[in-house]
Amino acid sequence: MSDELRRRLIELFRWSDPGPESTHLVSDVSGWWRDPVVLAALGPALVEPYRADAPTVVVAPAVTGLIIGPLAATALGVGFVPARKADDGRQPPGPTTWAQGPPDFRDRRVTLGVRDRHLGPGDRVLVVDDWVATGAQVRALYDLCAARGAEPVGTAVVVTDCPPAVRAELGIRALLDADRLTP
Repeated sequence: MSDELRRRLIELFRWSDPGPESTHLVSDVSGWWRDPVVLAALGPALVEPYRADAPTVVVAPAVTGLIIGPLAATALGVGFVPARKADDGRQPPGPTTWAQGPPDFRDRRVTLGVRDRHLGPGDRVLVVDDWVATGAQVRALYDLCAARGAEPVGTAVVVTDCPPAVRAELGIRALLDADRLTP
């Protein structure tokens, strides 16, 4: 990844205070989506460390994964499979495999699903997301891959805020560490 892309990601990022009832600041990555140079560079930067692993598909969780997942898939020249959240009110039509992750940073257990016809044996999956704090969603996606007979090759994220052991276990490579994004 270029130093220029890293600089722009940091510059365009904001922390937001959701109000007195919240115990933490919320990340605002919307500046990344507005900048055409950053948008064009994200896909290639995310997938570069995984090209030699020959992914055949990119899987990313809703919501912001639905933006960067296709960017990564396009950069690799492969397809994209969205993973929907069970509680988003828009259940995918047809047979769907679901997996629930462990508790996340808010102590919620997110359930993610992919349509069976879009992921199966022989697929080599690159998981892509904007931010990983605990690895809970990544674990759910890896469980989905296992249930469908697909093999995860790793996880590419824009920002990681998880312990080094989680990064190593899940094969996470990030463009930025959260500590570079000071409130």
